[in-house]
Amino acid sequence: MTPVPDPAHRRGLLIILSSPSGAGKTTLARRLMAWDPTLRFSVSATTRPPRPGEVEGREYYFRDREGFMAMVERGQMLEHAEVFQHLYGSPAAPVEAAIGAGRDVLFDVDWQGGQQIRASALGKHTLSIFILPPSMRELERRLRQRGQDSAEVIAARMKKSRDEISHWPEYDYVLINDDLERTEDRLRTIVSAERLRISQQPHLVEAVRALNSEFEERA
Repeated sequence: MTPVPDPAHRRGLLIILSSPSGAGKTTLARRLMAWDPTLRFSVSATTRPPRPGEVEGREYYFRDREGFMAMVERGQMLEHAEVFQHLYGSPAAPVEAAIGAGRDVLFDVDWQGGQQIRASALGKHTLSIFILPPSMRELERRLRQRGQDSAEVIAARMKKSRDEISHWPEYDYVLINDDLERTEDRLRTIVSAERLRISQQPHLVEAVRALNSEFEERA
């Protein structure tokens, strides 16, 4: 059954998914959003020019470098990084609005982006999950099977994966994706449980006050 979040009774989560390329993170993220259609990917800001068909606010928020850095200096980015001479980052305002309305926001970021988000003002509302491959041989097989990269690019991704995997202890949960169906089921269980975390249920304070009032009335 697809879970239906109650915006009046909980805050949303910032769900961080990280993994080396080829471990299955993108597939799991898509399955998670199919399971719960209220989940949304965080829309990043970037200084790269729009590509044909891309729409402002859908694929990215497009900014010039000066405007992007002004947002960083004002503390309006949850995380940011420079990739191939273009800046990318996660604007805080849309995320704050979403979690305030009880909607979860999904982040597909590397360990550095995850660190920045967890260190931000919204850090207490984060849920971080790292996806591991069952073996390096299987990781390489998946990268080759995708047929998207040259042998040189695959070799570079494999080399980078060792550094990425070394950051697994920094995450709240780590899942070994040796079976996609089983990993998806565990991912759903984690999200369902974390939605019940005390910090995500601000109504509990009022509920306990009401119980205490009943105790006093019965005294």
